[in-house]
Amino acid sequence: MAGTGSCLVLFLCSHAAGNATLFHSLRLFQAYANQLHGHPMIIYVLSKGLFLTFAIHIITGILLFWQNRKARDHKYKVQKRTVKMSQASRTMIYSGLFILLYLIIHTSAVSFGDHETIGLTISYLFSSPLVILFYITAFIVLAIHLSHGFWSMLQTFGVNHPKYNKLTGWLTYIVPISFLLIFGAIPLLFI
Repeated sequence: MAGTGSCLVLFLCSHAAGNATLFHSLRLFQAYANQLHGHPMIIYVLSKGLFLTFAIHIITGILLFWQNRKARDHKYKVQKRTVKMSQASRTMIYSGLFILLYLIIHTSAVSFGDHETIGLTISYLFSSPLVILFYITAFIVLAIHLSHGFWSMLQTFGVNHPKYNKLTGWLTYIVPISFLLIFGAIPLLFI
C-alpha cells in the first residue's frame, strides 16, 4: 500500500502541476496537453504503469480490508483503544471506492476524447453545476483518504520518531489540503 501510495502521490503532484496551467488560461493548458501527447510512447508507458499501480493499490486495499475484518470476527471484550482511530482511517475502503468511481467517470469524460480539444472538453464539462459539485466532492473525499494514507505511508517507511512526529503530523494535513485547493479550485474557474 505504501509503495503504490507513494507512486500515486507523485502522480498527483505531476497532475496538479499540469492542471494548474488552467489558472493561467485554457490556451496554456491546451499547449501543455499537446506537448504531453506529442510523446505517444511516454503516454503509453506511463498510462499502463499508472493503471497497474492503481490496480495493485486497489486490490491490496481490498485484501487488507477483508483481512482486518476476518481477524475481528467477534467483538473485543475490551473496547478501550490505546490509539484513537481517525474517521479517515475507519473509512479508507469507502473513500477509496468513491475515488475509484470518480476515476472511472473522470477518465471516461476526459481521457478517451481528442487531446487536441481537451481544453474545450474541460470547459464544457465544468459548465454543469452538478459536475462541478461531483468533482469538488471527489476532491474532498480524496483529501480525507490522503490524510490517513499519507500518514500511514510515512509510518510504513519508518518516519516514526519523536524528532519527526510533529512534521509528520503537519504533512498529513498540508499535503491533502494542497491537493484539495489546487484540484478543487479548477472547476470553480469555469463558474
